Amino acid sequence: MGANERGVCVGCTAVWTKFCHPGDHEEKLIGCDFVRLALERSSTAREVVDVVTSLLAAHGQGGICCEDHNFGQWTYHSAFVAADVHEAWIVETAGKLWAARKVNAGVLATTSKLTIGTNADITSPDISAYAINGGFWKAEDGPIDFAKAFSSEYGGISLSEKQTPEHRLNYIVNCLNSTNNGKVDINKVFEILRNEESSINFVGELLTVGSQVSILPRPTSGAPVCHWFTATPNTKFSIFKPFMFCENPDIGKWTVSSNSADKPRSTFQTSVDRRHALFRAHEKAREIMESKTPVGEKIHATVRLLEKQCVTEVLDFVKTFKESNMNEVRELFNDIVESEIKFYS
Repeated sequence: MGANERGVCVGCTAVWTKFCHPGDHEEKLIGCDFVRLALERSSTAREVVDVVTSLLAAHGQGGICCEDHNFGQWTYHSAFVAADVHEAWIVETAGKLWAARKVNAGVLATTSKLTIGTNADITSPDISAYAINGGFWKAEDGPIDFAKAFSSEYGGISLSEKQTPEHRLNYIVNCLNSTNNGKVDINKVFEILRNEESSINFVGELLTVGSQVSILPRPTSGAPVCHWFTATPNTKFSIFKPFMFCENPDIGKWTVSSNSADKPRSTFQTSVDRRHALFRAHEKAREIMESKTPVGEKIHATVRLLEKQCVTEVLDFVKTFKESNMNEVRELFNDIVESEIKFYS
């Protein structure tokens, strides 16, 4: 997941389809590759659809998608959500096939499950013929249902009922729909992302390693787009830190991973330690916070207070925004990160 300076946000989730094969060793693009390239090349959410699908057609997706050998030959495909200040799109894929739907109103959520049925706005060329000729769909069943035709289950991971994609998807949609007249408060979103019981926040062997919340104001508001990142695992014990694109933003050194360009990613035979300084500091502190000792609870309460104060100040800044004040946010993210690290020391 991520965002760019043009106000475009993109997130992806793993999905398992009938084209996922454990023996797929050929290096292709994976979800985070599509996200990075889409953010580099897109100025709108609609352009994200074009970038992702053109890359998919040219290069395909899959291959070994995990460095952790405990998960064996982990191969998955991806679903994407793209949003800007005007509109949002969901793109779901299966092999080189895809379906996309524009979201005009209401709630949009995705989590490891194909959801587009017969309501796609655009699809890959000749998808119906491919599905019928390949035995994925019967012509007498009517218009192709993308999810029914290509969904599959991944048998390589044992999931509890609360960890299934269906449970997680229902939980987050119900939470968002229950908000006051559709108005979603940023703290409510933080709360949802921190929820362990629903497995929105995965803990244990499978761990949520980072979370992002982006506020995209109406184009007529004049307010800047504001993003919030944890940059650390386990959202419950992480804090969200604000970032706004401006001229020459300085994120500091604490969240920059070591340069591993000289170490090949191909086939993921060699694991690369990408933990940045904040990740390492938080990792040690998180162990203490998770212990629920007085010391751990004090650290947790302190950093959450830092987040609360930051949210109040940033929302006030956005509400009373003046273009001349934009230079004030140049080091905003780094300032909060440095404060966070001090509490972990």
